[in-house]
Amino acid sequence: MSIESRYPHLFNEVIWPWGPTRAKFVRLEKAPPDELIANVNIVPYENVQWVMLRHGDGSWDIPGGTIEVGESYIDTLRRELKEEVGAELVTFSLFGAWHCFSLAKKSYRPHLPHPEYYRVVGVGEIRIVQPPTNPPGGEQIEEVSKVALEVAVKRFAKIGRDDVAELYQLAAKVKTTSRSR
Repeated sequence: MSIESRYPHLFNEVIWPWGPTRAKFVRLEKAPPDELIANVNIVPYENVQWVMLRHGDGSWDIPGGTIEVGESYIDTLRRELKEEVGAELVTFSLFGAWHCFSLAKKSYRPHLPHPEYYRVVGVGEIRIVQPPTNPPGGEQIEEVSKVALEVAVKRFAKIGRDDVAELYQLAAKVKTTSRSR
């Protein structure tokens, strides 16, 4: 069975409303060129539990965000983890990305690649050290939850985010596979 057929919601091409943007998840062994990376996400875990975020509207999400001027995607990831989770990055293994094509006439922000870009994603260990900083103008996180993989998958599926549910499942497989090497 192919990986695409095992995780059909994750690998299905979609149109995201913001932008709008056409996006398709692809497996990657290494990061795309820096000049094509606009965003980064992490499927985080601490010890044996998987971490997820709850916004004020009750929806669940994964940490990550948009690269700021002068940041590498790892710098962005570290900043976003502090803001959204209150965590430090311990390890990060890139395993894929949404390969995106903006349908908008211009970039969301002038320093970001346009119309083609990547939203890279990996799995990583984190250490929660404080509450989320929730900076003004940033996403406001109401809860950081550490749960079993099955709970994370059910929470995402319940809100219609089967793609993210499958992303967590794939991340767990990548984590297990990389540890057995």
